Amino acid sequence: MKHSLMELPFGQTELEPYISAETISYHYGKHHAGYVNKLNSLIEGTEYEDKPLDYIIKYAHDAIFNNAAQIYNHDFYWKGLKNGSTIPSVELLGMIEHDFGSIKAFEDAFLAAATAFFGSGWVWLIVSKSKKLEIKMTSNADTPIRHGDTPLLTCDVWEHAYYIDYRNGRAAYLSNWWKLINWNFVSDNLSDFMNDPIAGYNQSCNDLNSVCEYVDFMQNNERMPS
Repeated sequence: MKHSLMELPFGQTELEPYISAETISYHYGKHHAGYVNKLNSLIEGTEYEDKPLDYIIKYAHDAIFNNAAQIYNHDFYWKGLKNGSTIPSVELLGMIEHDFGSIKAFEDAFLAAATAFFGSGWVWLIVSKSKKLEIKMTSNADTPIRHGDTPLLTCDVWEHAYYIDYRNGRAAYLSNWWKLINWNFVSDNLSDFMNDPIAGYNQSCNDLNSVCEYVDFMQNNERMPS
């Protein structure tokens, strides 16, 4: 199985002025493409040659894992960007307010974590194994799906994501990245997560489960079918 470079969901100039076409050209066309080419080279003739990306991420180690995970992480990053107005779904906004207090409090916490992150890696909004929304940081190529968490949103804080446009000004990059979040993508990821466990909701929920508390609220207010 040959892995291929995803098509960007936007034109290379569409994220300007926040992310330049030059950055996209290098970040997507050189770095992201490089991971794809390297992975295909590494897995040739191995047990991973015909395996899908999620399988490789789950079981591989070292260079094969690193390149596979970086493909996944970059795919997720690009899908989460859009230069245009989008808003969180009612369900997503409700869970953000439940777990962070407000959308502004979540923004502040996410950007603070990403600004303070030491070295290269990724900052994520995830649904944790305990079914709460959390901000998670992963170093280098590490990725939440390796650890059983469900990603909803990610920000790339490797320097190649912003150095052309912002030099070492990570905070400025992050502030403008926030303006590009595709909340439709984030909301769809939450919806996909909720649609699987909801069928077994009554068997698996407990008072400490953030998703279940929110479903209770929605059902009690007749905003979600029971």
